[in-house]
Amino acid sequence: MTGFEFALLLLAWAIGGGSPGPATLAIAGTAMNQGRAAGLAVASGITCGSAAWGLTAALGLSALMVNNAWIVEIMRYVGASYLLFLAYKSMRSAVSDKPLMPVAASKGGLGRLFVEGLLIHLTNPKAVLGWGAVFAIAVPLGAAPLVVFETYAALLMVSCCVFLGYAVLFSTGVFVRGYQKLRRWFEASFAILFGLAGLKILTAKII
Repeated sequence: MTGFEFALLLLAWAIGGGSPGPATLAIAGTAMNQGRAAGLAVASGITCGSAAWGLTAALGLSALMVNNAWIVEIMRYVGASYLLFLAYKSMRSAVSDKPLMPVAASKGGLGRLFVEGLLIHLTNPKAVLGWGAVFAIAVPLGAAPLVVFETYAALLMVSCCVFLGYAVLFSTGVFVRGYQKLRRWFEASFAILFGLAGLKILTAKII
């Protein structure tokens, strides 16, 4: 995978992480209803949950892929199918009149909000699916542990920026109002990018 292709993969990872889902809606809802500090606490918990799933995927897949090349192909098709499913969901949302409905985490101290964010991601099976799929795409068969770690660090950094960025942006009234006005355009863009990424994965020769 070239540097340009890896950059595109990171962009797709950022778009996937930022698209509406349990994690992002919890961050947005908490930030809007309880303020920036509360939103950042939930986002930090979600980021730690993502880090845990990513480490699990990195250690497990890097070991299995060395002697089982077929795992790469399975994860490739699973990952591409998931991206195409996200494209379908985003397009449905783009043509829907239903507004964004973020759900805030329950009120409490910052520690409690952190734990709630952590549990949101640890109990989301799509999180480990996403990590597993992207490792199967980005990490060459039989790659050195350093390559796996560098990929993990880059993906985690993107996730951190996305989740913490959500908390900051959705605690800003101007951004929330602008997002609600342009929601359909955002969702349509997500649908196109998810679809292109899914098709790219399906047609790529990884092994």
